[in-house]
Amino acid sequence: MSPSRPSLRDAVGLVLRGSVAFVLVAALLFGIGFLGFAFVVAASEEPADPRADAIVALTGGRDRVAEAIDLLAAGRGRRLLISGVHPTTRAVDIQKMTDSDREVFSCCIDLGRMAQSTAGNAEEAAEWVKAHGFTSLIVVTSAYHMPRSLLELDRALPDVRKVPFAVARPDLNLSTWYLHPATAKLLFGEYVKYIVARFAHQAPLIAPTRVALGGERGR
Repeated sequence: MSPSRPSLRDAVGLVLRGSVAFVLVAALLFGIGFLGFAFVVAASEEPADPRADAIVALTGGRDRVAEAIDLLAAGRGRRLLISGVHPTTRAVDIQKMTDSDREVFSCCIDLGRMAQSTAGNAEEAAEWVKAHGFTSLIVVTSAYHMPRSLLELDRALPDVRKVPFAVARPDLNLSTWYLHPATAKLLFGEYVKYIVARFAHQAPLIAPTRVALGGERGR
């Protein structure tokens, strides 16, 4: 007696079960990846002795720029690029906002106004670094933004040494992010952007928005 052939219903059931299993495994891996990402961000610490040829600050918040200017004033780098500055924001506005020395601005700070995304920040920084012949760079941005920033900068400047200087706003409560829905949501959104940038190289297409200093949107 010959074995019975599988029916169409059996075949469809097999495909459905395989699809469900694939989705569940993918969701599990995605969740594990997010937890790893979140805890790495939460554990970010300022380097003990950051030094490099130059400094780049990726705009998106006053704290990032203020920290970068403090590093420059302390002699941690010779020059600073503030990347992604809004077209209407003047150097004097940033100087007043950060309560920094006007002479530092006139001698050693450049404003980049073309970048509209993290990938754009990397391209803007790459042109600036190559123009000045720098070989090392302190990267100043928010802690949750640092992984994607380094990813894009490594693509644009593979031969330049990067020193990450992560800025963590106290109100984000990164150390206990899992207890704060708003922070968890912020981290999850940034993780999705990081995954897209890592595997699809299409991060600028997600939501490219230009921000003025003082905001955290878009970067």
